Amino acid sequence: MKQNLCLKELSERIELNFRRLADDPYYQIGDVFSPADYGWMGDKEGRALLAFVSHYKISGKSIPCMDEMLAKMPSMVNEQNYLGKCGDGMIREEQLSGHSWLLRGLCEHYEQFGDAYSLTLIRDITNNLYLPLKGEFAVYPVDREIREIGGVSGSEAGICGKWILSTDTCAAFMSIDGLSHAYKILRDPAVKELLDEMIAFYSALDKRAMKAQTHCTLTAGRAMMRMYAVTGEAWYRTCAESIWELYVHGGGMTYTYQNLNWWGRPDTWTEPCAIIDSLMLSLELYKATCKPEYRTIAARIWHNGFATLQRANGGAGTDTVVTKESPWNALAAQMYEAPFCCTMRLAEGLWYIRENSDLLWAETTGEVTKQENGVYADGDILYAEVTGGAEAYADAAVDAVVTANGRKLMPIVKYYRVPDEVMKVSKQKILFE
Repeated sequence: MKQNLCLKELSERIELNFRRLADDPYYQIGDVFSPADYGWMGDKEGRALLAFVSHYKISGKSIPCMDEMLAKMPSMVNEQNYLGKCGDGMIREEQLSGHSWLLRGLCEHYEQFGDAYSLTLIRDITNNLYLPLKGEFAVYPVDREIREIGGVSGSEAGICGKWILSTDTCAAFMSIDGLSHAYKILRDPAVKELLDEMIAFYSALDKRAMKAQTHCTLTAGRAMMRMYAVTGEAWYRTCAESIWELYVHGGGMTYTYQNLNWWGRPDTWTEPCAIIDSLMLSLELYKATCKPEYRTIAARIWHNGFATLQRANGGAGTDTVVTKESPWNALAAQMYEAPFCCTMRLAEGLWYIRENSDLLWAETTGEVTKQENGVYADGDILYAEVTGGAEAYADAAVDAVVTANGRKLMPIVKYYRVPDEVMKVSKQKILFE
């Protein structure tokens, strides 16, 4: 049986996220630019602009800060037309990662509105920040002693040669995303050469051994699919497929179709940004190959992985990691909201899901059974034992309660419907031994 994506649910999620971004001072012009000493320069600014353009693409409604950001940008950038420090010979991993998002936001803005200033910034950031680093990504520090575990937001982990590294291991390769979008617009062969260097290195890297961040890895995979779409070169798709295979079958994805924030760190948390990336990568691979496993995983990510990531205020937050190795067998909120990244990135995810809603149906059988990994499911829909009050907010028309092994189970309750005080104490038990 087919269970289609619920358009009412999607509309509710979109409206909540729109209101969060439009109303909170954190996303308005007084606060949208980060302080001058912030390490992740361009990260919040880029994600915010990307979010504002995404909502414009959904509804045609403009969040005022979108235009105000572009008007203020000339007074914020340095003499090279990017944010933060320049000219000291050091390579700042977090600055590169942050400017990938700034490129994404500017590229989306340019594609939507065709404005000359966005195009100027795209060209200058690419030429002045990234192209001088040709040859440096191929010698990204791998054999190093830096193994500090990052927090929800990474921090500088130390210096290795020219590189000022981040606890978000391999975050520099997030830049494949912004640069691939810039290449789509600029078609500069020098940009493609740099991208090929980055993709070749990162595809060959043992990301599990490095405990690389799954978010930057999946983002890079999406970008590889963008390069495949632009160039038609099969190598890019092959590299993206290898990332998907590693993520899905190599310990990057949880039993609830969410992510481990780093490979080999099951005691940490999920990250909505990466969950969004995983769905987008899966569907882009499906559209390129028609392999049903890609579409199935994308649908399972939507119907299960997205269930708890959005909160009642419209933002997005982190959850417990549910795997065989993790200390949890219950899905629960970890950090209520990550307003500095995931809340903004959710906007692009919701736009993408709206654009591809016809592909995100779930297959069900009408019978809940225990899977090999100990998880109860009806086809693509996971079932959980819900306690703490969230169970009262299930959709009575859809989320049927069943009994298995003496336990009352229901599909994972969607947290955006659950009041904060209830959500914070609720648990959704997934695994049963």
